[in-house]
Amino acid sequence: MDLIGTVVALVVVLLLLAVSFWIVTGFLGAPWVPTSGETVNEMLSMAGVNSGEVVYDLGSGDGRIIIAAAKKFDARSVGVELNPLWVLWTRMKVAVLGLRGKTRVIWGNFFNVNLSEADVVTLYLIQNTNDKLEPKLKEQLKPGSRVVSHVFTFNDWNPVKANTNLQVYVYIVK
Repeated sequence: MDLIGTVVALVVVLLLLAVSFWIVTGFLGAPWVPTSGETVNEMLSMAGVNSGEVVYDLGSGDGRIIIAAAKKFDARSVGVELNPLWVLWTRMKVAVLGLRGKTRVIWGNFFNVNLSEADVVTLYLIQNTNDKLEPKLKEQLKPGSRVVSHVFTFNDWNPVKANTNLQVYVYIVK
């Protein structure tokens, strides 16, 4: 096979992998839909993220929330992402930005990750996933922890803050 054929085959394989992971992550939690920079800043601001706090982003995708939490809010941040391609991408961005000591990404299913160290949990999932995740958040997060959801809500919780224009909702764990 010549060089061009090899490159084309490699690109096709990578595209098939990317689509496969997109479908799997969509089935298990939510498909990746990028959150705008404005919404990322609003989510972290509304949560009142403070220096030194720990922010978890469930379904962290390309890492934009955990990177913003570390850079703009001086927080320690942890992303949990099922798609290994996004995990690698985010790890590269974190390294290039010099945030390795403040930011990490866990490759795995957030239902299997202990969230007890989190002061703030951010998420942009789907309603069904939020419904399944609610008991875990209640069980593992300490009182006073904040949960910030974009678009989708929690049925049994009342938000303490809401930006209806950007569809950002903040909840306090009791």
